[in-house]
Amino acid sequence: MAYAAVEREGEFVTASATTHAEPIEALLDLPIRYIDRSRAYYLALGYDNPYRWAQNASVPFSPLSKPLGECRVALLTTAAPFQPGAGDQGPWAPYNATAKFPEVYALPLEPAPDLRISHVGYDRKHTSAEDSNTYFPRQQMQEAVTAGRVGAVNARFIGVPTLRSQRLTVERDAPRALALLREDGVDAAILVPNCPVCHQTMSLTARYLEANGIPTVVMGCARDIVEQAGVARLLFNDFPLGNSAGRPNDVDNQRAVLGLALDLLESATAARTTVQSPFRWADDATWKRDFYNLDLKADQITHAREEMDSQKAILAAKLDATPGARR
Repeated sequence: MAYAAVEREGEFVTASATTHAEPIEALLDLPIRYIDRSRAYYLALGYDNPYRWAQNASVPFSPLSKPLGECRVALLTTAAPFQPGAGDQGPWAPYNATAKFPEVYALPLEPAPDLRISHVGYDRKHTSAEDSNTYFPRQQMQEAVTAGRVGAVNARFIGVPTLRSQRLTVERDAPRALALLREDGVDAAILVPNCPVCHQTMSLTARYLEANGIPTVVMGCARDIVEQAGVARLLFNDFPLGNSAGRPNDVDNQRAVLGLALDLLESATAARTTVQSPFRWADDATWKRDFYNLDLKADQITHAREEMDSQKAILAAKLDATPGARR
């Protein structure tokens, strides 16, 4: 089964079973519909209750209280600190729920942290996660400070766990992130998600920060998830998941992407302001075609479902062992 969702006059028409021909080709220049594709994938695996993504009509908005050149800006990430003994977490590593973290953490930017994204579902066919600057723009932020574009980057960054529980994100994790930012006197925040659920997590966190007076920009690759959740500012990169902060090993592109996010932080005058970067991942859209393809054989479906159930069980066990993390 090849899955497609075609945009017509502002509406998305879902076709859950199509050929590889016209419908797929029609969307190769459009943002991937991660919500629709995730539902199709769940149904293909035999689940009859596809995940319900966050959706909000109203969106909080906080303007910058001072010029950006005088602001202390913090980085928030869904990347995980490397955990020795937690299995393969390197480039091209398979999805690894054992490496997940169940609670908000804060770590110093110096020395450079060893962050990995093997615990989340990014595009493992067309990108490798070998260059952490694609999902954690630490170096680019420091350059922006040196150039006088930003007043200061906060001395510590914050990790927010990727959880399927919207309640835990809103009631536990976002308030914790806010408290840490307030302790540090942060004026604004840049949030960088990786997988589809990461995009929801960061969107809900950004909403909470905005409602409490901290302006935010979400740098993301899953536009539909972020815009449905409802955020103040989104810098959208039409790249494979795991590359919200730019193309790997392309310093100029990473620098330009962060520059667009900083411009958006300054220029937005109302909520739901989305800016799409002008950059392409490649000369063709093979990565989109591959992502939409759900031609799964029976044994592949069985294996994928077993793997998903196993990874969910690992996360559930981590949450059950975490004080105050009742799902």
